[in-house]
Formats: sequence, structure tokens, C-alpha cells
Amino acid sequence: MTFAVDICADITALPSAAWDACAGRADPFVSHGFLAALETSGSACAATGWQPQHLCVRASSGDLVAVAPLYLKSHSYGEYVFDWGWAEAYQRAGGRYYPKLQACVPFTPATGRRLLVRPGEDPIALGRVLVTAMLELARTRGASSLHVTFPTRQEWELCGDMGLSRRVGVQFHWHNRGYRSFDDFLAALVQRKRKAIKKERREVAESGVAVRTLSGAAIEERHWRAFHRFYLDTIDRKWAQAYLTLAFFLELPRALGERVVLVVAEDGGEPVAAALHLLGDDALFGRYWGSTGEHRFLHFEACYYRAIDLAIERGLARVEAGAQGPHKIQRGYLPAETWSAHWLADRRLGQAVGSFLERERRAVAAEVAALGELSPYRRGGE
Repeated sequence: MTFAVDICADITALPSAAWDACAGRADPFVSHGFLAALETSGSACAATGWQPQHLCVRASSGDLVAVAPLYLKSHSYGEYVFDWGWAEAYQRAGGRYYPKLQACVPFTPATGRRLLVRPGEDPIALGRVLVTAMLELARTRGASSLHVTFPTRQEWELCGDMGLSRRVGVQFHWHNRGYRSFDDFLAALVQRKRKAIKKERREVAESGVAVRTLSGAAIEERHWRAFHRFYLDTIDRKWAQAYLTLAFFLELPRALGERVVLVVAEDGGEPVAAALHLLGDDALFGRYWGSTGEHRFLHFEACYYRAIDLAIERGLARVEAGAQGPHKIQRGYLPAETWSAHWLADRRLGQAVGSFLERERRAVAAEVAALGELSPYRRGGE
């Protein structure tokens, strides 16, 4: 079968139904609504160094059968898979590392499909069409490299089969073992970890701060404005860069409806902290947290424990709490691999990076095994 590939520089120019027919519902981040909110809010656009170059594959009938979220980038911010060392080596050798191509969801370290193929079509064949088109676009745009970040393992393997170097990272995910309640989850932990979590939750409950889990239309504009202030405060304290605009947060519930969850903590009716989560079909994804001042254990309550509560209530398989954080282990979140794939136009640097990534994969596997030994779950007769 013959396919035509074209590039879309504005996702709003594509019918949302056609994009979402390829993206599916399992992952809210690759939905038309989420990606459009990033672009129209000015969060991910050419002016911020994220020039959309979304790939669209059409059958001879003209129907959209596969898509891929793709960006031409002028920096390496907002990716969570770090290539600063590669950029420095490229430029030291006299090359120009930017622009580069990135197949990803901006500012989102959540594993999900990046090669979005419509059900009923051949995912391997069309996945190869998409990756081939990415490589060709990298060459024609003069990009130094192509990066496919946080794909599924199957896509990661396909990229490896097509000559891209493969990288492995680590996150911490909570898995639902058929728990009926939070107490049921606690019962699966060793005693000292169970007592520690109970103490943390009790201190929050007795602090006078009221914590509520809101979704969709129940999240008021005042909550979003407060949350954006918290987000900016967190960015300032970490000397980081604010990627997301207030317009993005205001658009999010309109784009995703009940899939948007905001855990809000209020003191005297005024928001003092909040954590943003998004609902997938079988997972809850934690994204951002912010607060005013110091509130003992409130971060753990809003980001981790309320997420577990909701996952148990909804029968979700897991909670993905975002990047980094070995401290999550003692709260029931265990190490999990994440994946990325990389191609560099300079063959010598590409070979050097490929060799480094082989060694890094072995080191990460050892790290995951070692972290797994710190599991707070009971074993045998404990």
C-alpha cells in the first residue's frame, strides 16, 4: 500500500477526531486537546523553541492512518532525557547541535505511544514509515539529531531495529495489586513503613488544612490561578524555567474534561497548595506540584497518597508520579524503566554515543535491581 507523508506545523489545522482516532484514549498527553492546549497557549510553539513539525501519514483514500507529535527544537529544555553533554561535544567539534528533532510530548516525562497508528492498520509497517520520515526530515531541516523520548518499549525496539541508539532511564511507579482501599495497600507494607505513612497522613489531617480531590468542571478558575502561582513559585525556588502559561492551565479542563484532576489544599478557604494529575484509561499521571510556604508532609499527601486513593477508587493499574525521586520507594512507588531512542547525523559522535548508551543501560539495570531491594512491601512471613 502507498502512503503519503506530510508535515503539520499547527495541530489545530488537523481535525481533532482524525488525530484522536490514531492517538486513542489510553494516554491523555498525546490527545489532540492536550497538544493543542500547549500550542495555542504559547507554551510549546516556535517562539519558545518548540516548532511543531507533526507527521501525518495518509492512505491513498486521503484518510489519516498514522501521526506523530514532532518538534524542531532550538534548545534541550523541557525534555527530561538529558543530552547536554552531547550538545557540548558536538559544538566543541565545530558542529551546530541545534536545531534538533524531538518526537515527544513537551514537558512530559510519561511513557506512551509516540508512533500513533490508527486501529486496524499495521503498527509495525506504519511505525517504520513514521521513523523513516523523521530521519528524512532531520536531514532536510539540517538537524543534528533525532530523539524519540518516552516511547513504549515496542516502539523503542522498533527504533533500535532501524538504527537508532537506545537509552534507558528510571522512574518510580505505584502498581495496584487489587487493593480495595488505602488500608488494604498499607497492609501490604512492612510495619515501619506502614506506621510512617499513617503518621504523615495523620499530621496533614490534623494540621487544619483541608485537602480535596477535584476534577473537570469542579476545578474553578480561582484554583487554576492559584495553581499557576504555586507553579511559578516552585520554578523560582528551583532556579528553573517556567514552560507552561496560565492560558495552558485554563485551557486544560476544556480540552480534557474529567481527565484533569487537581488535588487542592486550602487553609481558611484559600488555596495554599495543589498537585495536578491526569487520568489515562489504566493509569493516573502525576505532573506538577506547588505550594505557598512549608506544609509538613502535604507534598506526599497531594502527590502520592491522594493519587493512590484515586487509583484504588477507579480501579486503575498504576500511578506514574513523574521524573526522579528515590524517596518515592518508601511510599510504595517502585523503580520502573523508561526508554528513549537517538540518532545523530555525525557518524563518529553517533558511534560514541551508542557505545556510551550500551554501558549506561547495564548501569541502569544494576541500579533498578539495587533500588528494588529497598521495596517497602512485605516478603514471606514479614
